[in-house]
Amino acid sequence: MTAASAAGGPRHLFLDAQVQLGSELAIPRAFIEYQADNAHHRMAAHGHAVRRDRVRERVFALYQDDDADRLVAEMDEAGIALAFMVAPDFSHVADCALSPPELAQLHHRVSRRHPGRFRVFWGVDPRAGQDGLDLFERCVTEYGFAGLKLYPLCGYSPSDRRLYPYFEICARYRLPVISHTGPGWGPLDFTFGRPLLIDEAARDFPSVDFVLGHGGVTHVDEASYLCAHRPNVHMDISQFHSVLSADGWQRHLNRLFRQGLEHKILFGTCWPSYRMSDSLGGLVKEFAEGTAVFDGVRRTSRELITSGNGLRLLAKASGDGPGDGHGR
Repeated sequence: MTAASAAGGPRHLFLDAQVQLGSELAIPRAFIEYQADNAHHRMAAHGHAVRRDRVRERVFALYQDDDADRLVAEMDEAGIALAFMVAPDFSHVADCALSPPELAQLHHRVSRRHPGRFRVFWGVDPRAGQDGLDLFERCVTEYGFAGLKLYPLCGYSPSDRRLYPYFEICARYRLPVISHTGPGWGPLDFTFGRPLLIDEAARDFPSVDFVLGHGGVTHVDEASYLCAHRPNVHMDISQFHSVLSADGWQRHLNRLFRQGLEHKILFGTCWPSYRMSDSLGGLVKEFAEGTAVFDGVRRTSRELITSGNGLRLLAKASGDGPGDGHGR
Protein backbone atom coordinates (compact mmCIF):
# COMPACT_ATOMS: atom_id res chain seq x y z
CA MET A 1 0.00 0.00 0.00
CA THR A 2 1.35 3.40 -0.97
CA ALA A 3 1.33 6.49 1.16
CA ALA A 4 -1.15 8.12 -1.23
CA SER A 5 -3.63 5.24 -1.13
CA ALA A 6 -3.41 4.98 2.65
CA ALA A 7 -4.14 8.69 2.96
CA GLY A 8 -7.23 8.49 0.75
CA GLY A 9 -5.97 9.37 -2.73
CA PRO A 10 -3.16 11.08 -4.62
CA ARG A 11 -1.71 14.22 -3.07
CA HIS A 12 1.59 15.93 -2.54
CA LEU A 13 3.84 13.61 -0.55
CA PHE A 14 6.38 14.63 2.05
CA LEU A 15 10.03 13.80 2.68
CA ASP A 16 10.80 13.65 6.40
CA ALA A 17 14.41 14.70 6.90
CA GLN A 18 14.77 13.13 10.35
CA VAL A 19 13.21 10.02 11.87
CA GLN A 20 14.70 7.31 14.08
CA LEU A 21 14.12 3.62 14.53
CA GLY A 22 11.86 3.45 17.59
CA SER A 23 13.57 0.46 19.15
CA GLU A 24 15.49 -0.28 22.34
CA LEU A 25 17.99 -1.94 20.03
CA ALA A 26 18.78 1.44 18.46
CA ILE A 27 18.26 3.89 21.34
CA PRO A 28 20.10 3.44 24.67
CA ARG A 29 17.87 2.50 27.59
CA ALA A 30 19.24 5.41 29.61
CA PHE A 31 18.11 7.82 26.86
CA ILE A 32 14.56 6.44 26.98
CA GLU A 33 14.50 6.57 30.79
CA TYR A 34 15.51 10.23 30.71
CA GLN A 35 12.74 10.98 28.21
CA ALA A 36 10.23 9.22 30.47
CA ASP A 37 11.39 11.09 33.59
CA ASN A 38 11.17 14.39 31.73
CA ALA A 39 7.61 13.55 30.63
CA HIS A 40 6.68 12.64 34.22
CA HIS A 41 8.12 15.91 35.50
CA ARG A 42 6.05 17.86 32.97
CA MET A 43 2.86 15.97 33.88
CA ALA A 44 3.43 16.48 37.60
CA ALA A 45 3.99 20.20 37.10
CA HIS A 46 0.56 20.41 35.46
CA GLY A 47 -1.07 18.58 38.36
CA HIS A 48 -1.45 15.14 36.79
CA ALA A 49 -1.06 12.45 39.46
CA VAL A 50 0.64 9.80 37.35
CA ARG A 51 3.13 7.35 38.84
CA ARG A 52 6.65 7.52 37.45
CA ASP A 53 6.72 3.79 36.72
CA ARG A 54 3.50 4.03 34.68
CA VAL A 55 4.97 6.83 32.59
CA ARG A 56 8.11 4.77 32.01
CA GLU A 57 6.00 1.83 30.86
CA ARG A 58 4.18 4.02 28.37
CA VAL A 59 7.37 5.56 27.01
CA PHE A 60 9.18 2.22 26.67
CA ALA A 61 6.16 0.87 24.80
CA LEU A 62 6.94 3.42 22.09
CA TYR A 63 10.34 1.81 21.49
CA GLN A 64 9.34 -1.73 20.51
CA ASP A 65 9.21 -1.12 16.74
CA ASP A 66 12.34 -3.11 15.90
CA ASP A 67 11.44 -3.58 12.22
CA ALA A 68 9.86 -0.11 11.65
CA ASP A 69 6.50 -1.60 10.62
CA ARG A 70 4.66 0.81 12.92
CA LEU A 71 6.71 3.75 11.65
CA VAL A 72 5.94 2.94 8.02
CA ALA A 73 2.22 2.61 8.81
CA GLU A 74 2.33 6.08 10.41
CA MET A 75 4.18 7.46 7.40
CA ASP A 76 1.55 5.99 5.08
CA GLU A 77 -1.26 7.59 7.06
CA ALA A 78 0.53 10.95 7.12
CA GLY A 79 1.49 11.01 3.44
CA ILE A 80 5.26 10.76 4.02
CA ALA A 81 6.73 8.88 1.09
CA LEU A 82 10.38 8.92 2.15
CA ALA A 83 12.36 9.58 5.33
CA PHE A 84 15.96 10.06 6.37
CA MET A 85 16.46 7.54 9.17
CA VAL A 86 19.27 8.75 11.41
CA ALA A 87 21.26 6.34 13.58
CA PRO A 88 23.22 8.41 16.15
CA ASP A 89 26.34 6.89 17.69
CA PHE A 90 25.87 6.86 21.47
CA SER A 91 28.41 4.10 22.04
CA HIS A 92 30.94 6.42 23.73
CA VAL A 93 28.49 7.86 26.27
CA ALA A 94 26.00 5.07 27.06
CA ASP A 95 25.53 1.33 27.27
CA CYS A 96 24.01 0.22 23.98
CA ALA A 97 22.17 -2.99 23.18
CA LEU A 98 24.10 -3.52 19.95
CA SER A 99 27.65 -2.87 18.82
CA PRO A 100 28.05 -0.34 15.97
CA PRO A 101 28.45 -3.09 13.31
CA GLU A 102 25.34 -4.86 14.65
CA LEU A 103 23.41 -1.60 14.67
CA ALA A 104 24.41 -0.94 11.07
CA GLN A 105 23.18 -4.40 10.10
CA LEU A 106 19.87 -3.73 11.84
CA HIS A 107 19.31 -0.51 9.90
CA HIS A 108 20.25 -2.26 6.69
CA ARG A 109 17.66 -4.96 7.38
CA VAL A 110 15.02 -2.34 8.11
CA SER A 111 15.72 -0.47 4.87
CA ARG A 112 15.53 -3.74 2.92
CA ARG A 113 12.28 -4.70 4.66
CA HIS A 114 10.74 -1.39 3.54
CA PRO A 115 12.29 -0.72 0.11
CA GLY A 116 12.18 2.87 -1.02
CA ARG A 117 10.96 4.30 2.29
CA PHE A 118 14.20 5.10 4.15
CA ARG A 119 17.61 6.58 3.44
CA VAL A 120 19.88 5.76 6.38
CA PHE A 121 22.28 8.36 7.79
CA TRP A 122 24.91 6.49 9.75
CA GLY A 123 26.10 7.96 13.05
CA VAL A 124 29.80 8.27 13.81
CA ASP A 125 31.98 9.52 16.65
CA PRO A 126 35.53 10.85 16.06
CA ARG A 127 36.83 8.71 18.95
CA ALA A 128 36.08 5.50 17.04
CA GLY A 129 39.37 5.65 15.13
CA GLN A 130 40.03 3.58 12.04
CA ASP A 131 37.36 1.03 12.98
CA GLY A 132 34.70 3.71 12.81
CA LEU A 133 35.98 5.01 9.50
CA ASP A 134 36.09 1.53 7.97
CA LEU A 135 32.56 0.82 9.18
CA PHE A 136 31.22 4.04 7.67
CA GLU A 137 32.73 3.30 4.27
CA ARG A 138 31.30 -0.22 4.44
CA CYS A 139 27.90 1.22 5.26
CA VAL A 140 28.12 3.39 2.15
CA THR A 141 29.54 0.88 -0.31
CA GLU A 142 27.85 -2.34 0.89
CA TYR A 143 24.64 -1.16 2.56
CA GLY A 144 23.97 1.89 0.41
CA PHE A 145 23.55 4.27 3.34
CA ALA A 146 22.82 7.80 2.18
CA GLY A 147 24.73 10.07 4.51
CA LEU A 148 26.47 10.82 7.80
CA LYS A 149 24.88 11.64 11.15
CA LEU A 150 26.69 13.55 13.91
CA TYR A 151 25.54 13.95 17.51
CA PRO A 152 28.14 16.42 18.85
CA LEU A 153 26.54 16.60 22.31
CA CYS A 154 28.34 13.32 22.98
CA GLY A 155 31.44 15.46 23.45
CA TYR A 156 33.00 16.78 20.25
CA SER A 157 32.79 19.62 17.78
CA PRO A 158 31.25 18.85 14.37
CA SER A 159 34.39 20.45 12.94
CA ASP A 160 36.70 18.14 14.91
CA ARG A 161 39.66 17.33 12.64
CA ARG A 162 39.22 13.63 13.43
CA LEU A 163 35.96 13.81 11.45
CA TYR A 164 37.67 15.08 8.31
CA PRO A 165 38.38 11.58 6.92
CA TYR A 166 34.62 10.93 7.16
CA PHE A 167 33.93 14.17 5.28
CA GLU A 168 36.42 13.07 2.64
CA ILE A 169 34.29 9.96 2.08
CA CYS A 170 31.18 12.13 1.92
CA ALA A 171 32.86 14.36 -0.67
CA ARG A 172 33.87 11.32 -2.72
CA TYR A 173 30.36 9.87 -2.81
CA ARG A 174 28.46 13.20 -2.69
CA LEU A 175 26.80 12.34 0.62
CA PRO A 176 25.21 14.94 2.94
CA VAL A 177 25.93 15.29 6.66
CA ILE A 178 23.23 15.88 9.29
CA SER A 179 24.58 17.36 12.52
CA HIS A 180 22.46 17.74 15.63
CA THR A 181 22.12 21.28 16.96
CA GLY A 182 20.49 22.62 20.09
CA PRO A 183 19.75 20.68 23.29
CA GLY A 184 19.21 16.95 23.45
CA TRP A 185 19.69 14.12 25.87
CA GLY A 186 20.00 15.83 29.25
CA PRO A 187 23.23 14.31 30.66
CA LEU A 188 25.25 15.42 27.61
CA ASP A 189 27.09 18.68 26.89
CA PHE A 190 24.80 21.20 25.17
CA THR A 191 27.70 23.56 24.43
CA PHE A 192 28.50 21.38 21.41
CA GLY A 193 25.04 22.10 19.98
CA ARG A 194 25.81 25.57 18.56
CA PRO A 195 25.26 25.76 14.78
CA LEU A 196 28.37 27.91 14.21
CA LEU A 197 30.56 24.98 15.27
CA ILE A 198 29.90 23.45 11.83
CA ASP A 199 31.28 26.49 10.02
CA GLU A 200 34.91 25.37 9.82
CA ALA A 201 33.97 21.99 8.35
CA ALA A 202 31.54 23.61 5.89
CA ARG A 203 34.27 26.00 4.80
CA ASP A 204 36.89 23.26 4.42
CA PHE A 205 34.52 20.92 2.54
CA PRO A 206 32.53 23.14 0.15
CA SER A 207 31.39 20.15 -1.92
CA VAL A 208 29.73 18.48 1.10
CA ASP A 209 26.20 19.52 2.09
CA PHE A 210 25.74 20.00 5.84
CA VAL A 211 22.27 19.99 7.41
CA LEU A 212 21.76 21.61 10.81
CA GLY A 213 19.41 19.19 12.51
CA HIS A 214 16.68 21.16 14.40
CA GLY A 215 18.26 24.38 13.06
CA GLY A 216 14.81 25.83 12.44
CA VAL A 217 13.83 25.26 16.06
CA THR A 218 16.74 26.29 18.33
CA HIS A 219 19.53 28.82 17.71
CA VAL A 220 17.43 29.84 14.72
CA ASP A 221 19.14 33.18 14.08
CA GLU A 222 22.56 31.53 14.08
CA ALA A 223 21.40 28.68 11.84
CA SER A 224 19.72 31.11 9.44
CA TYR A 225 22.88 33.22 9.30
CA LEU A 226 24.91 30.19 8.25
CA CYS A 227 22.33 29.01 5.71
CA ALA A 228 22.20 32.47 4.14
CA HIS A 229 25.95 32.77 3.70
CA ARG A 230 27.25 29.21 3.23
CA PRO A 231 25.94 27.62 0.00
CA ASN A 232 26.48 24.12 1.42
CA VAL A 233 24.71 24.66 4.78
CA HIS A 234 21.03 23.78 5.21
CA MET A 235 18.66 23.29 8.17
CA ASP A 236 15.77 21.03 9.04
CA ILE A 237 12.77 21.84 11.21
CA SER A 238 12.52 18.54 13.08
CA GLN A 239 11.06 18.87 16.59
CA PHE A 240 9.18 21.95 15.32
CA HIS A 241 6.17 21.38 17.55
CA SER A 242 8.37 21.77 20.65
CA VAL A 243 9.62 25.22 19.64
CA LEU A 244 9.65 27.90 22.34
CA SER A 245 7.56 30.70 20.85
CA ALA A 246 5.01 32.99 22.50
CA ASP A 247 2.61 32.76 19.56
CA GLY A 248 3.06 29.06 18.81
CA TRP A 249 5.20 26.92 16.55
CA GLN A 250 2.95 27.50 13.52
CA ARG A 251 3.64 31.23 13.46
CA HIS A 252 7.29 30.65 14.25
CA LEU A 253 7.67 28.45 11.17
CA ASN A 254 5.66 30.85 9.04
CA ARG A 255 8.13 33.63 9.83
CA LEU A 256 11.04 31.30 9.05
CA PHE A 257 9.54 30.23 5.72
CA ARG A 258 9.05 33.84 4.58
CA GLN A 259 12.58 35.17 5.17
CA GLY A 260 14.07 34.00 1.86
CA LEU A 261 15.65 30.69 2.93
CA GLU A 262 13.01 28.31 1.59
CA HIS A 263 15.63 26.69 -0.68
CA LYS A 264 17.67 25.73 2.42
CA ILE A 265 14.95 24.33 4.72
CA LEU A 266 13.95 20.65 5.01
CA PHE A 267 10.75 19.40 6.59
CA GLY A 268 11.40 16.94 9.43
CA THR A 269 9.71 15.60 12.56
CA CYS A 270 12.21 13.61 14.69
CA TRP A 271 9.51 10.95 14.89
CA PRO A 272 8.78 8.78 16.93
CA SER A 273 10.06 10.87 19.85
CA TYR A 274 6.70 12.61 20.23
CA ARG A 275 4.25 9.72 19.91
CA MET A 276 2.90 10.40 23.40
CA SER A 277 1.82 13.94 22.56
CA ASP A 278 0.57 13.79 18.97
CA SER A 279 0.19 11.69 15.83
CA LEU A 280 2.41 11.95 12.79
CA GLY A 281 -0.60 12.48 10.56
CA GLY A 282 -1.86 15.24 12.84
CA LEU A 283 1.43 17.10 12.57
CA VAL A 284 1.61 16.79 8.79
CA LYS A 285 -1.94 18.17 8.42
CA GLU A 286 -0.63 21.45 9.82
CA PHE A 287 1.39 21.82 6.60
CA ALA A 288 -1.58 21.71 4.24
CA GLU A 289 -2.25 24.57 1.85
CA GLY A 290 -4.07 27.41 3.58
CA THR A 291 -2.85 26.63 7.10
CA ALA A 292 -1.14 29.14 9.39
CA VAL A 293 2.23 27.50 8.72
CA PHE A 294 2.10 28.31 5.01
CA ASP A 295 0.15 31.57 5.13
CA GLY A 296 1.63 33.80 2.43
CA VAL A 297 4.19 31.15 1.34
CA ARG A 298 4.27 30.42 -2.40
CA ARG A 299 3.48 26.94 -3.67
CA THR A 300 6.97 26.54 -5.14
CA SER A 301 8.47 27.39 -1.75
CA ARG A 302 6.16 24.94 0.03
CA GLU A 303 7.21 22.15 -2.27
CA LEU A 304 10.90 22.90 -1.75
CA ILE A 305 10.46 22.71 2.02
CA THR A 306 8.26 19.61 2.19
CA SER A 307 10.26 17.47 -0.25
CA GLY A 308 12.22 19.27 -2.96
CA ASN A 309 15.26 20.29 -0.94
CA GLY A 310 15.72 16.82 0.54
CA LEU A 311 15.33 15.16 -2.85
CA ARG A 312 17.91 17.53 -4.30
CA LEU A 313 20.47 16.48 -1.68
CA LEU A 314 19.81 12.82 -2.45
CA ALA A 315 20.08 13.41 -6.18
CA LYS A 316 23.69 14.50 -5.83
CA ALA A 317 24.62 11.11 -4.40
CA SER A 318 22.87 9.30 -7.26
CA GLY A 319 24.92 11.07 -9.94
CA ASP A 320 27.05 9.24 -12.47
CA GLY A 321 29.98 7.80 -10.51
CA PRO A 322 31.68 9.09 -7.36
CA GLY A 323 32.97 12.60 -6.92
CA ASP A 324 36.60 13.62 -7.37
CA GLY A 325 37.40 13.04 -3.70
CA HIS A 326 38.72 16.55 -3.14
CA GLY A 327 36.93 17.79 -0.06
CA ARG A 328 38.74 21.11 0.12
